[in-house]
Amino acid sequence: MPTYEYHCGGCHKTIEIFQPMTARPEKVCPECGSSDFKRIVSGGVGVIFHGSGFYCTDYKGKNASTPGSSASK
Repeated sequence: MPTYEYHCGGCHKTIEIFQPMTARPEKVCPECGSSDFKRIVSGGVGVIFHGSGFYCTDYKGKNASTPGSSASK
């Protein structure tokens, strides 16, 4: 279920709400009850891979050689 960010003009808080994609945007702030409550456009989260050899360790076939190893010819 996606997380949506909302900003309240009444209490000036930014709140994250988990909602289905089919749900209508919230209209009232759950913190203060203000009707100046709007969904804001978020940049989202990028995927970051840490560590060495993510591709080599997770997606190559078992018989494929890894970089730096000597493959038999």
